[in-house]
Amino acid sequence: MDRQPVLEGDRLTLRPLRPDDWAALYALASDPQIWAVHPAHDRWQEPVFRAFFDEAMASGGAFAIIDKQTGAIIGSSRYGLPEAEAPNEIEIGWSFLARAYWGGGYNAEFKRLLIAHALAHFERVVFQVGADNVISRKAMANIGGLLTDRTRHIERSGVMVEHVIYEITRDSFAAGPLAVVG
Repeated sequence: MDRQPVLEGDRLTLRPLRPDDWAALYALASDPQIWAVHPAHDRWQEPVFRAFFDEAMASGGAFAIIDKQTGAIIGSSRYGLPEAEAPNEIEIGWSFLARAYWGGGYNAEFKRLLIAHALAHFERVVFQVGADNVISRKAMANIGGLLTDRTRHIERSGVMVEHVIYEITRDSFAAGPLAVVG
């Protein structure tokens, strides 16, 4: 699977993240409110976000999310690497949007693009969400994510944090709220 294609939606373009996206992306990410309920609540700080950005660049699966109307970067997301113990799934995560784009269907649009591309190659996509991150958990339910019984504990901001795992399969995607009818 090409983990960094250009994906086009109605209002958004997803393109591979580039080193010269740093300033624009950090300008968005420096808003502490974006990270207020996120397990990595200190990601708005420049050194913390620099490490996050460098990891995204090294991952080979990161995207800049572009508002087609303005041409501005409004967020980022990425694909994880397929894991040997789960060869039929790929993770989508590390996602954030500028607050001006919350609640307007932009999250659903960029995730639909990523999910559709991934499900052409994998049986399911998974999302790790901080167990206490009620905003992201609600967003997962809104796009048809199914809560599994799987959990992971990951260090975030110096503390071990429980993450719950949501999944979307080919079948649930075709029948779910993100399905494209037509």
